[in-house]
Amino acid sequence: MKFILTNDDGIDAPGLAALEETLRDLGTLIVAAPEVEQSGVGHQVTAHTPFRMTEVSENRFKIAGTPADCARVGLSRIAPDADWLISGINKGANLGIDTYTSGTAAAAREAAALGVQAMAVSQYVGKNRELDWDMTKGLARRIIRKLLTLELKKGCYWNVNLPHPGPSDPDPEIRFCELDISPHRFSYDQQGEDLVYIGDFHSRPRLSEHDVDCCMSGRITVTRMPLGCATD
Repeated sequence: MKFILTNDDGIDAPGLAALEETLRDLGTLIVAAPEVEQSGVGHQVTAHTPFRMTEVSENRFKIAGTPADCARVGLSRIAPDADWLISGINKGANLGIDTYTSGTAAAAREAAALGVQAMAVSQYVGKNRELDWDMTKGLARRIIRKLLTLELKKGCYWNVNLPHPGPSDPDPEIRFCELDISPHRFSYDQQGEDLVYIGDFHSRPRLSEHDVDCCMSGRITVTRMPLGCATD
């Protein structure tokens, strides 16, 4: 099996290294990741200006573009025969309506638009807590290997969010659930001529048994994301 790996945190991000370690024994890995962090750029693509692709080592390419650019370049020029594109592992969850502004999710969405199986993987970080990447790798290995065996409808991708359990918590269950489209509660503080965003990700609204609630309640959360409105 051949995988293209990308992210929005940049080619040197620890989450991408964790993803590589998770998949190393499953097939051929090709990294096509942004040269620098591109968090929150959504599905922006570069169409009117040139951008550089550099092979930094065998099967590792840094691209001076967005995550969606990386998916396009990876699937059109580097490895058009790839079986999967996997984006992540993002440091921080991509849940609910944040999925639409996430560069991590956009790379997977672009792959799905190009007819390639794809998933985005993100790691929720509990408030005022440190992340243990070894824990993340264990959770990611479990769910990624499961999803590779499941049928994924054409025009869809998997959006995976890993919980942040404590050291004495039981192994998280896997929950397939729908996207929570509840709007954020936020405001802007005016400081001179500047506006400063004020929000609290951890206390956002939650619909019961939807992705925000499931992940923040300690479950590995999987949502099948369609390119259009209908999933069936």
